[in-house]
Amino acid sequence: MSATIELKLFAGLQVYKPESAEAYPIQAGTTIQDLLRDLAIPETKAKLIFVNGIKADLDTGLKGGERVGIFPPVGGG
Repeated sequence: MSATIELKLFAGLQVYKPESAEAYPIQAGTTIQDLLRDLAIPETKAKLIFVNGIKADLDTGLKGGERVGIFPPVGGG
């Protein structure tokens, strides 16, 4: 069964943003790790991940309807 998520990519990750980010299609049961692979985002570039405003990890599963935000590592010094 397919579903959609709202996908937000921040800072340097915006280059990976698909056209359908507002309603990105997924299969129910897709994990964050699957999502990164599908979007060709290296795991090392996904530092902070939030699902519906709650910190998530690579094993977090998605059902559809979630808001997913992915942030890269913060640089500076």
